[in-house]
Amino acid sequence: MSENSIVHLGIIGMGSMGSDHAAKVEQGLVPGLRLAAVADQDSKRLEKWSDARHFNDGSAMIQSGEVDAVLIATPHYSHTTLGIEALEAGLHVLVEKPISVHKADCQRLIDAWTNPKQVFAAMFNQRTNPAHVKLREMIQNGELGEIQRMQWTVTTWFRTEHYYRTGDWRATWSGEGGGVLLNQCPHNLDLLQWLFGMPKKVYANCQFGRFHDIEVEDAVTAMLEFESGATGVFITTTGEAPGSNRLEVAADRGKILIENDKLHFTRTEIPVSEFSRTSEIGFARPPVWEIDIPVAESGEQHLGILKNFANAILNGEPLLAPASEGIHSVELANAMLYSAFESRAVELPIDAAAYQAALKAKVENSTYVKPETVTSEVADLSGSF
Repeated sequence: MSENSIVHLGIIGMGSMGSDHAAKVEQGLVPGLRLAAVADQDSKRLEKWSDARHFNDGSAMIQSGEVDAVLIATPHYSHTTLGIEALEAGLHVLVEKPISVHKADCQRLIDAWTNPKQVFAAMFNQRTNPAHVKLREMIQNGELGEIQRMQWTVTTWFRTEHYYRTGDWRATWSGEGGGVLLNQCPHNLDLLQWLFGMPKKVYANCQFGRFHDIEVEDAVTAMLEFESGATGVFITTTGEAPGSNRLEVAADRGKILIENDKLHFTRTEIPVSEFSRTSEIGFARPPVWEIDIPVAESGEQHLGILKNFANAILNGEPLLAPASEGIHSVELANAMLYSAFESRAVELPIDAAAYQAALKAKVENSTYVKPETVTSEVADLSGSF
């Protein structure tokens, strides 16, 4: 591969996630990407990456001329500021989830992307999940017919108190902008809207610090209403173990169940709506076929997004996760939190300025005193998605 077909990548934020990405690139797992620079305020985090240029400031890296592209893996609020700076500097940008903390900042970041030749992507690695990819295909080709209901319980995001102590920014309104909805569940909220579209109304019960000594939400139960009449329930927490990850979809042609990396389709022989209209037996049910649809276990996850990012830059490959779509998962998270703040249902699209003001009030009125942070080694993230 010639030097002209190499993308010189800089990674800003060398915590667990940034280090995981850097290792993949340094090991040569992503054709076309070279780890050219790393940046972190903690210089000790840079020592491992001896072949890359070191920066203690992300802005300095962006302006250095050393990189063609940046991957932003910093605490959430700086995704916006660093992303805008990198886009304005003409760099390709891959931003970790969430792309911003609230909808208004998402829009500011997206508006800074004015050159379509710049690749602007988000790290929504769960879009590579084979079961969810197949479900989306089935929805879009009409195999399921009209969606009636979806219910997703994803409580496999268990986190310990130690986890929340490993950074002074974690689990605070001022540092993270939220809890499970802004840190762990952007993946699931992205998949939810990717599969079913955005709901028109959300009502959520968010419990703040139920399981941990934190000020933000660590347990959520949300009810969703869609324009089509379909309904949904979304449940998540970082306080439950062993937890479940179960997505059930009821539709006119039967029921889909995704659990334990398996996709099962209970397919009605004829549409439910047709059977209801034509059957002359009051307690009859449509006959079904039980179908296990074969899918791979996990897909390429983060590696798949990195490969796609490189191929988009070098070969024009369509993005799996355009950053411009990252606003949707943020808006869903904001809507759930806003519903809890206001103790009422919230209609979408939400008022971005009103939510920003509500979040600002949470920051300014916080009386939470975080326990002393602890030093932690860079974590193994293999079981975290």
